[in-house]
Amino acid sequence: FLFALLMNFTSYWFSDKIVLAMYQARQVGLDEAPEFYRIVQNLTLRAQLPMPRLYVIPAESVNAFATGRDPQHAAVAVTEGILRIMNKEELEGIIAHELSHVKNRDILIGSVAATLAGVIMMLANMARWAAIFGVGRGERDEEGGGGVLGLILMSVLAPIAAVIIQMAISRSREFLADATGARIAGNPLGLASALGKLARASEIVPLEGRPETAHMFIVNPLSGGSFLSLF
Repeated sequence: FLFALLMNFTSYWFSDKIVLAMYQARQVGLDEAPEFYRIVQNLTLRAQLPMPRLYVIPAESVNAFATGRDPQHAAVAVTEGILRIMNKEELEGIIAHELSHVKNRDILIGSVAATLAGVIMMLANMARWAAIFGVGRGERDEEGGGGVLGLILMSVLAPIAAVIIQMAISRSREFLADATGARIAGNPLGLASALGKLARASEIVPLEGRPETAHMFIVNPLSGGSFLSLF
């Protein structure tokens, strides 16, 4: 019970900070990223949202995500690569899409799912190492065999459970974000052009994403990976 309570507390209050730290995102302001800042500022006024915290991920790949527990505590993160290759209209389309997740309150669900999936995968790794080193064996071999088998099953099934948690984030939310983002940006062609460029660029320079956070990004960093990337 205490573990579950701690997980709920951590997920609600710190999930955004955990995800941002995973990708070494640094917070930026008007001086460090003037175009990024002004675009977000203009779009938040159109969307009637508070100004989110802005972060840049030190990566040449092209990707972006939004996180936070509510619109008042939201953050939008983009990679250095996306700021380099996107024109103003395309960047507006991408940011409008991410702000749509803030407006539609998808960000808390996504951040909490990422935190829970990360914990599940950590427990799976612990179970795998425990099975390898024989932790949990009883005095009799039969008892030990059952314990090791249970640990092996947990190490295999836990990553699958993590993926199921992420699948609870319905793809329909992405379609809704596209539609809402087009309205916020006022130019659906900007997002359409950006998505095409994102798809091509992410194949050339993919982001080194983690399975537990892949669902948060505008382009899945694991889309070209195999099922074995879960393990």
